[in-house]
Amino acid sequence: MYNTILTLLLIVSVLIIIAVLMQPSKQQDALSALSGGAADLFGKQKARGFEAFMQKVTVVLGILFFVLSLALAYVSSH
Repeated sequence: MYNTILTLLLIVSVLIIIAVLMQPSKQQDALSALSGGAADLFGKQKARGFEAFMQKVTVVLGILFFVLSLALAYVSSH
């Protein structure tokens, strides 16, 4: 059981890294840092398409990572 959870945790870890690297970058971050972020106040838009899908995948993988980490800690202590 321990080895199965550890293997799943390693797979999820690699998938999280891939999901984060695949997310599109936001090019205006440096500009908003210099201008104080005033341009972002009214420019917020919801993510659509691929960006929204990657955000959801990252959240699901993050939750799965924490659940597997807690399960691994529980199994290793008992």
